[in-house]
Amino acid sequence: MKRKTIIGATAALVVAATGAGITVNATADGGGKRERRGPGAAMTTAPVERGDLSDSTSVQGTLGYGGERKLKAGAGGTVTWVKSPGATVRLNGRLYELDGRPVRLMYGTRPMYRTLKTGDEGPDVLQLEKNLSALGYSLTVDQKYTAATADAVRRWQKAHDGKATGTVGPDAIVFAPGPVRVKSRDASAGDRVTPGSPVVTSSGAEQVVSLKLEVDQASTLRKGTKVTVELPAGRTARGAVRSIGTTAAKDGGGGDEGEAKVDVIIELDHPSKAGGLDQAPVTVNITTQTSKNVLSVPVQALLALPGGGYGVRVVTPGTPRTVKVELGVFGDGRVEVAGEGLSEGMKVEVPKS
Repeated sequence: MKRKTIIGATAALVVAATGAGITVNATADGGGKRERRGPGAAMTTAPVERGDLSDSTSVQGTLGYGGERKLKAGAGGTVTWVKSPGATVRLNGRLYELDGRPVRLMYGTRPMYRTLKTGDEGPDVLQLEKNLSALGYSLTVDQKYTAATADAVRRWQKAHDGKATGTVGPDAIVFAPGPVRVKSRDASAGDRVTPGSPVVTSSGAEQVVSLKLEVDQASTLRKGTKVTVELPAGRTARGAVRSIGTTAAKDGGGGDEGEAKVDVIIELDHPSKAGGLDQAPVTVNITTQTSKNVLSVPVQALLALPGGGYGVRVVTPGTPRTVKVELGVFGDGRVEVAGEGLSEGMKVEVPKS
């Protein structure tokens, strides 16, 4: 990504204006400067407008399902069924079966590393109780596995036609931070697995856009920065920055070449608009700067002035005059301008397209 700059944008625009037949000469005209239009230059006018103007930059990204991770067996046995690739598994959903018994998904960041029973304490107990409570089972949510916890577990087991033991372990539950999408199977029906063997490669359940940005580029973003994503087939979707990486790494294959980049994740406001695409290239338009309630003119109105600087040719009922302007934000084909005597509604010369 190459950020737009005032210098780069104005230079490109002045070259374009010169190509349209505009030249700039210094003449005596009341102490000012005026431009001479080259032969064949066809001109029209455009209004000076007042409003908000935003500068944006475009970067390439990848639309897909982020957060890839391996979900591993917590107990040994024979795999008898695995959820199909592309399927989404949510709270309490079956992810796979071990020895004919379902292993269900619950939400949490700690692995299910032991069989929990009455008298146990710890953050893994708290994690289990939060899930049972979310499923509608009545119990006190804390770090203590009490008789009430055991009763909730028994009711959960009965609801799924399991043996109501009141204890639960890694042969029945796998934890993940949230809903998962099965990307691929690492084990098939009939495979023998041991604790720690990968069973499923998963990703997040919702589509996101992944970007790799140079450090200085990423520094212009904040969590929540609004973006527009250009999807395949001409569709667009709105979104916002969800996370910005804190570790920079060189993109690509080793060596000292290339800029260090950080990972940026864009969350879509309405993921359904993405249509289930995975690993699709997209363009992300990011607003980097906004000026409120400013005057602006079409960028084609800019004229390079002798001695440096830029101006616009104001068309009035009397004699047209050149007004030197200070430039601000560029956006949507317009540029923020400030100059003596400029006001909303005035007309400025622009080349005919």
